[in-house]
Amino acid sequence: MKRLILQDIHSSYYTGSQVLPVLDGVSLQVGAGEFVSVLGPSGSGKSTILKLAAGLLKPDRGQVLIDGEEIGGHPQLVSFMPQQDLLFPWKTLQDNAALPLLAAGLSHRAARNRVKELLPVFGLEGFAGYYPHQLSGGMRQRAALLRTIMVESNLMLLDEPFAALDALTRESLQDWLLKIWSRYQRSVLLVTHSIDEAIYLADRIYVISERPGRIRLEQRIDLERPRRRSLVTTPEFSLYKKILIEALETERA
Repeated sequence: MKRLILQDIHSSYYTGSQVLPVLDGVSLQVGAGEFVSVLGPSGSGKSTILKLAAGLLKPDRGQVLIDGEEIGGHPQLVSFMPQQDLLFPWKTLQDNAALPLLAAGLSHRAARNRVKELLPVFGLEGFAGYYPHQLSGGMRQRAALLRTIMVESNLMLLDEPFAALDALTRESLQDWLLKIWSRYQRSVLLVTHSIDEAIYLADRIYVISERPGRIRLEQRIDLERPRRRSLVTTPEFSLYKKILIEALETERA
């Protein structure tokens, strides 16, 4: 089953009389329970792909389908995590994470109890009453992902969620994300400019060109799961990295 399909997408931004082409005939798919990454340089239209998948933008041409239904630029109930955690500074961790449940109509008590049950799963037990400024960068990202999980959707859209973190924290959260993904079995579309991150996390990778974005390569990643950090030192990992580097260098050339 294909959870998400983007078919021959053309998209531009319009500023007055100026037209900025962003995507040029992009097609990609995410299957049920599949982890897919979009890899490419900054400004290549990766975030635009996520906004199209969420129904926040309507393509100039092409189709966006979720579970076989064309969304046509209408906002969809999807789990969307942007680059910044966007936690409200005046709310506690527990209340930030409960926001999607409150929006869905749950009572404040029921929403807080639901979040409290999951705090240990996200490594946040004991921090329910903390405010964002009292949390480390990694804890803020875990809190943001907990809030994202609270949205009852089978599709998660992740926009470089670990880009602002230091290398060690980033690797730790990648491992943790895979555990959460394995637990909930949701479809994931993640955009990144990190080759290692794309390989380590994904079942498949799409390489997108410089703007206007075009799909230059679709690469399946046949590495065993569950993934372990030692995987990055294997010949198989290095081979995938070589393929992706060559695809990106060919595009720059």
